Amino acid sequence: MFSKQSKTPPKPTAVSAPAPAPAPMAPEQPKARPKVASLISDGITIEGGVVGDGELQIDGVVRGDVRVGRLTVGDTGHIEGSVYAEAAEVRGRVIGSVTAKQVRLYGTAYVDGDITHEQLAMETGAFFQGRSLKFQRPQQPQHNPAPAPHAPQGQGLGIPPKVG
Repeated sequence: MFSKQSKTPPKPTAVSAPAPAPAPMAPEQPKARPKVASLISDGITIEGGVVGDGELQIDGVVRGDVRVGRLTVGDTGHIEGSVYAEAAEVRGRVIGSVTAKQVRLYGTAYVDGDITHEQLAMETGAFFQGRSLKFQRPQQPQHNPAPAPHAPQGQGLGIPPKVG
């Protein structure tokens, strides 16, 4: 009839709420790998132009135009042709024109040709024979109202005309 009950209080039962649904993950964007500079090493000669949008270091010889994003001409580098780049650093020789926003001639540089640039820096000892031409940015069209037709003195300016 009488049963012996334990003196320990009953353990509370945990009511678990449903686990929240995992937030949808955004698709992983592939990380853009940094572009590795291309190299034309000492002892290599390219007969013809070089074109690309990346970075190029020339320690050899290029006989032709070079059109790249960023150009470095090393101490042993030699270009016989025109250069077009966003930025150009020259330690070697360039026989031809250089067109770049930023141009830096180091002390060992030899450039025989015009340089068209926004910024030009030259170290002591650099040889440069040619013209330095600053980029002329196109000017914004300015709104110039048409001149008023010629009116007698005082008329059209809110000044009453002289009488008598």
